Formats: sequence, C-alpha cells, structure tokens
Amino acid sequence: MIRKVWPLVAAAVALGIDAYVLAGVLPSIADSLVTTVAVVGLGVTAFTAAYAVAGPLLSGRLTRGSTARALLIALGVFNLGNLITVVAPGVGLFLASRVVAGVGAGILTAVATATAAAMVADRERGRAMAMVTFGLSTGTVAGVPVGMLIGEHLGWRWTMALVVAVGVLSMIALAARAHTLPALPTRRGAPVFGVLRSGRTAAGIVAAFLLGMASLGLYTYLLPMADARGLRDWGFALVWAWGIGGVTGAALIGKPLDRYGPGVLLLVLPATLAVSFGAVRIFSAPAVWLIAAVLWGAAGWATVPTLQQALTRDRPDRAMAVIAFQMAAMYLGSAAGAAVGSSLLAGGADSGDLAGWALLPTGIAMVLTGWIGAGALARALPAGTREPVPAQACEPAG
Repeated sequence: MIRKVWPLVAAAVALGIDAYVLAGVLPSIADSLVTTVAVVGLGVTAFTAAYAVAGPLLSGRLTRGSTARALLIALGVFNLGNLITVVAPGVGLFLASRVVAGVGAGILTAVATATAAAMVADRERGRAMAMVTFGLSTGTVAGVPVGMLIGEHLGWRWTMALVVAVGVLSMIALAARAHTLPALPTRRGAPVFGVLRSGRTAAGIVAAFLLGMASLGLYTYLLPMADARGLRDWGFALVWAWGIGGVTGAALIGKPLDRYGPGVLLLVLPATLAVSFGAVRIFSAPAVWLIAAVLWGAAGWATVPTLQQALTRDRPDRAMAVIAFQMAAMYLGSAAGAAVGSSLLAGGADSGDLAGWALLPTGIAMVLTGWIGAGALARALPAGTREPVPAQACEPAG
C-alpha cells in the first residue's frame, strides 16, 4: 500500500515544509526585500487564505475527467508559486507568489488525500489517508528545521528552493505513475457548499478549526511557554519531542483506524490533547513537559485522518469536498490560534498560561468529536447487538 501512495506523501512533505518554513526565516526575508517582518509575515496570511479558498472551490472542478491531471496542475501551480518566491525581487511579487503557492497547496491537499483513499481497498483507507498526514507532519517537523539551517548558511532563497526541489521530484513521480491513479467519485452538479448541509460534516469542520487553533496555534508559542516555566534550556528538546510525537502519531494511527473505526478514537485523541495541555499548564518538570509534548504532537496530528475517515467513509463521492473544507479549517484555525495567542500576550497574559486558554477550544472540539464519534460507533453496530464490529466489516452507508 505504501508503494502506491508514496508520490502523494512526497507532495505532502513539500506542502508541510512550505506551510511553516517562512516563520523561521522572516527576518532574513525582510532584510533582503528591504521591508519589515510584519509585512513579510503577511505572506503566511496570504498563503493560508489562498489555501482555504482554493481547496473547497477548485479541487472538485479540476478532478473532473482526470485525477492525474488535477494533481499535476495543483503541483505545477504550487511549484510555480514557490519558484516565484525564490526569485522575487520585491515584497509585492513575494506576497503574490505566496497566494499562487497557497492556491496550489489547497487543491493538492484535498485531491491527494482523496486519491490516496481511493487507491486502496476499503480496509486500508485509514492508513492511506494517514500516510498523507504523515507527509504533512514530516515536512513540518523535519523539513522546517532543515530549511531554517539552509537559510542560516546559504540564505532564505535556498530554503525556498528546497521546497521547489521536493515539489518537482514529487511531480515527476506522479507523472510517471499517472496511469495508476484512479478516477475520483464525484457528484456532478452538486454545489460546493452542499456538504455543509450535513450536521455531522459541519460539526467536523468546526472541530477541525478548533483543534487547529488549539494544537497548531499553541505550538507557535511553545518556546516562550517553556521559558516562562524556567525550561528555556529544554526548548530545542521540546520542539523535537512535539515533532517526533506528531510524525509517530500520523504514522501509527492508520492501522487502529482501519481496524476499530474512528468512533472511539474521536473520543480518545482530543481528550489526550486536553490532558497534555493541562499537564503543561500545571507542571514545570522537564520530564512532564517532554511527555506532554509528545502526546500533544501525536494526538494533534493523528486526529486529522481520524476525522477524515469519520466524515467521508460513507460518502466517497463527497470525500474530496469534505477534506478540502476540513483542511482549510485546520490551517485557518492554526492562523487564528497564533493571532489569539499574540492578542493575549499583548493584553498582559503570561505565556505560561496559554496552554490553559487552549483548553477552551479543545473542550468545545471534544464535544463535537464526541458526538461524531458516538454516531460512528452507532453506525458500526449491526442490528440486534450492542457489540461493535471491526470497521472493515461494516459496509459503507452510501
């Protein structure tokens, strides 16, 4: 199964790097383009906004007729945007290039995840979607530090060249395997926002926003939070603990997701996230923080494919649209979480208390995922019994 989807995973790695690497080289870009860090930071906002709009609105249109064509166009737009970023002589073209890259990334995430799920048997669907999330998390965790290191020694343009190189390699791999990519089931004439009429889907998208706000948004402030607890010397270890947890969670969640279904996992994973935030808020011991960081990363990233499976398993013809909205919500939540954290700190809040604030969106998300998970468990119960059966034994509802 992994051999089938690895080109999609490679594309997700490039996206994972691109989504966060700019944050580590903002000062260098600002100096190079003779502007301020605040103006360059708008590039992150431009990327996120374009990502959120393009995924839901354009992914379905591009896949009509050919999945391979849609993926190659999305990757082409993504690579073009990043290439323009590499050579941008001024801040105007730089910001425009981030919009172009965000458009490609938004389409790519939705189409790649839906394609991975369609390439495998139903009993491996969770693992396939988890592999794409694994690519995203790997790009964020491993690619971003490498990109920052390259930027420090060679300049920020070479950092972005790394993203282009990975994107081009994945594009070549996809072109070579274009004939193996399945056509995605779609519902012709269905309105883009029609998926939001489902209460379950709407709740899942709101939950994705809240979990992105809490998990990825709070991660922005991991180092100042540790500093406030007297753990400045542990900052590097904590960043890597979060990253290792995220990659591990995304890599390992697939098998239990396929075996047991998303029902119980949607109850357990957000609760684990809340426990990790509570531990960070209450304790100051390095060992507790390291364990909490691992659980935080693992639960945060593992929730992504779990929610995807819960929202799309019985609606394969709408999977791409649902995933597009979910991932857009997650990245918008991440940006919103970072903005809220900045506002709290500007208002006098202590950075060590941010984990406590993150419990609020996490708690609301737990209610929503708990409701979705309970519904998934109910659908997994065969008539006349209270004992759930393995997920692969359940026929899709539609």
